[in-house]
Amino acid sequence: MSNVAEMIERPIETTVVHGQTEQPLRDAVRHALDNYFAQLGGEKPTELYDMVLEQIELPLLQKIMEYTGGNQSRAAKILGLSRGTLRKKLKIYDLL
Repeated sequence: MSNVAEMIERPIETTVVHGQTEQPLRDAVRHALDNYFAQLGGEKPTELYDMVLEQIELPLLQKIMEYTGGNQSRAAKILGLSRGTLRKKLKIYDLL
């Protein structure tokens, strides 16, 4: 794969669990949002953008730090962030 967009479109490499098949990350997010809206029961959603980012950002940061063996400079470069921004995000999620 030559770019990130192509890799995101590729099915996630997981096993089938509870009858669910592999799907691109984008479709998994859509499905989760469909479920979220279906369960609102008339309530108005608030701060949805921050909620979605947190749900994606935390596991992303956890996995990238695992992948890099905790090397913040490598992790920041892979993510396309400055090391300072990465450190700030790690602190937010209590990953430091």
